[in-house]
Amino acid sequence: MKYSTVCAAFFAAVVSASDVKQLKTDTFKSFIEENDLVLAEFFAPWCGHCKALAPEYETAATTLKEKNIALVKVDCTEEQDLCQEYGVEGYPALKVFRGLENVSPFGGQRKADSIVSYMTKQGLPAVSDVTKDTLEEFKTADKVVLVAYFAADDKASNETFTSVAHGLRDSFLFGATNDAALAKAEGVKQPGLVLYKSFDNGKDVFSETFDADAIRDFAKVASMPLIGEVGPETYSGYMAAGLPLAYIFAETPEEREELAKELKPLALKHKGAINFATIDAKSFGQHAGNLNLKAGTWPAFAIQKMEKNEKFPYDQDAKITNKDIGKFVDDFLAGKVEPSVKSEPIPESNDGPVATIVAHNYKDIVINNDKDVLVEYYAPWCGHCKALAPKYEELGQLYASDKLSKLVTIAKVDATANDVPDEVQGFPTIKLFPAGKKDSPIDYSGSRTVEDLVKFIEENGSHKAEATYVEKAEEVVADAADDMVSQADAATKSGKSAAASAASEGTETVKSGASSAASVASDGTESVKSGATAATDSAASAASEVSKSASSAASEAAASASSVRDEL
Repeated sequence: MKYSTVCAAFFAAVVSASDVKQLKTDTFKSFIEENDLVLAEFFAPWCGHCKALAPEYETAATTLKEKNIALVKVDCTEEQDLCQEYGVEGYPALKVFRGLENVSPFGGQRKADSIVSYMTKQGLPAVSDVTKDTLEEFKTADKVVLVAYFAADDKASNETFTSVAHGLRDSFLFGATNDAALAKAEGVKQPGLVLYKSFDNGKDVFSETFDADAIRDFAKVASMPLIGEVGPETYSGYMAAGLPLAYIFAETPEEREELAKELKPLALKHKGAINFATIDAKSFGQHAGNLNLKAGTWPAFAIQKMEKNEKFPYDQDAKITNKDIGKFVDDFLAGKVEPSVKSEPIPESNDGPVATIVAHNYKDIVINNDKDVLVEYYAPWCGHCKALAPKYEELGQLYASDKLSKLVTIAKVDATANDVPDEVQGFPTIKLFPAGKKDSPIDYSGSRTVEDLVKFIEENGSHKAEATYVEKAEEVVADAADDMVSQADAATKSGKSAAASAASEGTETVKSGASSAASVASDGTESVKSGATAATDSAASAASEVSKSASSAASEAAASASSVRDEL
């Protein structure tokens, strides 16, 4: 499960000239049209993540200004229609604009150097031409660059490399040269490929067949440090690599360096099969719990298998040595180590509208059945999860009938207390596992309303189950009842007024009071027509009994209007 840290930085208002231009609805589109490449931040002033991003964004803007790449921001509390037009649902939202019709989400980290690296790649062609005069500069243009060497008439290699570059341009810089002498000087045989990097030994040479899949695999493996450092800026890269990740927890830089040196031969031996990385136990020790390690017992070692989110913690009472960890890693790769599974107890009763998932019943509820299963992965401390809870219960009620419960299951799992075989990057995460397609769950990214969730299940589930939902039906009834009571109060007051007038002015006034009561009642809504008719009949009856005292007539009218209110 992906973890994140909450930055504690605060936004400082820039009183001097800023390199981040703030745009409004009337200036945004013209600015985008006038600039070839723009990174736009859609933010809210009260957003903590936006405040943390602000100084990083400003620093990146100053650096990228020299490359004619503009960074702008839009205050969504002031420009709500503009933000809605571009599908902004959370803050900050970063989007890359190449004109008004070519918009894509920003895929980098929210740090200045990452923003600069990512946008620099966006500003270059997928493959840059490299010459003997520019090669050295290009090698250091980013932390990782790939340069292909092939003959000018080798169209197949050119097309293969270009296709890979288009697919991975957000992650790496790509260059190519047809200069045979340059290839020879770099010790490369055409067609060849070299990955240059600012760490480890400085470069890796590709030696496989010049095939797109092989090049992609090579880039993912060679671009990772032999023993790197896990942190907010590097975690996504380790996830994307697709290899098991071996964590080395230690509190001090000196201890992490010492352990990295101890285990470096293992990292070299298993390069391409498993990634090794140290992690700051003081800053990110809480992540140990996600790996089923005891937080606070350092140093510690664990392996995480990404595709199934399996955890393999090493005995924290044992020492971390090259020999002992080497055996543990060998056994892991040979399939001899069982994953550690953290699970709450299986509920004794699980027949509510929302099924409770724990690690030990996950397969039974989610996978091993012929139902469409909607799963919410939540955290008990998550405010958004708490806000969703009553709506999610209401959603479960809609599928609780005998007919629909055979087709759809609405379920939830505390992803902080149970190991689940799915990547969860935030809370709440909602996924639909369609019947017959359980290996291809569909992520839900719409608004968290009952109506939209019902529509999502119907459109994406294998059974196309239709649940009837009337939005806020109970609130509509309550509002109608309040209106009816208010109108009954008005009828009561009007009836009393008419009766009092009848008492003081005699028979003709009683008739007039009856007429007034009837008029008041008939002016009400359709929901109180029957009440109004009752008031009119009572008042008319009072008028026909002229011989009765005026006080009796008054009593009849008041009691009649009061009866209307009680019935409503």
